[in-house]
Amino acid sequence: MNITSAKFVMSNSDIKKCPIDNKAEYAFIGRSNVGKSSLINMLTNHKGLAKISTKPGKTQLVNHFLINDQWYLVDLPGYGFAKVAKNTKQRFSKLIFSFIESRPNLINLFVLVDCRHEPQTKDVDFMEWLGVNGIPFSIIFTKADKLSKQKLSENVKAYEKELLNSWEEMPPFFISSASSGLGKEEILNSIDETNKTVLLQKRK
Repeated sequence: MNITSAKFVMSNSDIKKCPIDNKAEYAFIGRSNVGKSSLINMLTNHKGLAKISTKPGKTQLVNHFLINDQWYLVDLPGYGFAKVAKNTKQRFSKLIFSFIESRPNLINLFVLVDCRHEPQTKDVDFMEWLGVNGIPFSIIFTKADKLSKQKLSENVKAYEKELLNSWEEMPPFFISSASSGLGKEEILNSIDETNKTVLLQKRK
């Protein structure tokens, strides 16, 4: 898939005000400072689409972007060690889970994980919650350019070992680098193929 247009639509702190139509949504979420904004900008060929900040927790709203006038890319607030007040963190959590649970057109949730670190409890617990609640998701290991191929492989296998304590098989995953563009084609092709499947199902 080639992205020819990426338009900002709206930011919301109220799920009820998010776009209401039949376009598919693909949401991106991860611990603060995981490289989410950089990845979104890389995927969309738009350096300034998602705002990048050195301060964790910059994204505080649900941001919708219309891609190729066909589907929505949704930038969700990060979770984890965001340097924000306790009541703000609670608002983040409520907003995130409300969105995930209430959006009928949410086709897939991309959970971003920094490949440089060992499996983090917050990430693993979040994925287990998604599984229990039947939320379709994929993992994107970010910042792959920061590691050697051997170390990257070791860290991904460590995640696989951890997740297989609860899962029968490893959830779908991608390896990415916002700097080099690694993973871009695979991620976008996955969305494209899923969109085609969803369209066929609607026609039946």
